Amino acid sequence: MGLRPSRCYKWDSPAYTRTSKNPQDSFITGIPGSKIIHYDMGNLKEDFEIETSIIARERIQVRHNALEATRTAVNRKLEKTLGRMGYHFKIKVYPHHVMRENVMATGAGADRVQSGMRGSFGKPVGRAARVDKGQAILSVYTRKEERDLRIVKEALKMGVKKLPGSLGIIVKENEAQCGCKNQDHSR
Repeated sequence: MGLRPSRCYKWDSPAYTRTSKNPQDSFITGIPGSKIIHYDMGNLKEDFEIETSIIARERIQVRHNALEATRTAVNRKLEKTLGRMGYHFKIKVYPHHVMRENVMATGAGADRVQSGMRGSFGKPVGRAARVDKGQAILSVYTRKEERDLRIVKEALKMGVKKLPGSLGIIVKENEAQCGCKNQDHSR
């Protein structure tokens, strides 16, 4: 069976993570690993003038595999067209929330095997990043050239198609110059 649709996972409860004041409430057995490999790509040392970001227009939960699919598609496009030293690509959200699923048996005789909604707390099946309205999901920093800006917008439009919810792309001058020279980029 494929992944369950996002409507199965509501935002009506606090994020389900490992930490809590009461240890009995917080222990999660077997959290699936995050599929995201890199959070910073491209030229990490240079200060770029323009920041182009994908912004959420509503509160959404983004699965870790959707973030990784977006990352690979956008990074491949940017690396082919701008070269490895022509941009800095950064994922700004982290999938902390652990999604659970009450696994149901299927097939002949399944009704005799399962207990329905009794004890339906569920088992961990994946991770998601909770994104607020107006929050940047990922950003690309580039030089202030028309060609570079056009390429970045094309790449981010490809990435928007792989993410859930209502999203927008914004471009702004980078005041802090992304702070690349002052930050430690080792993760």
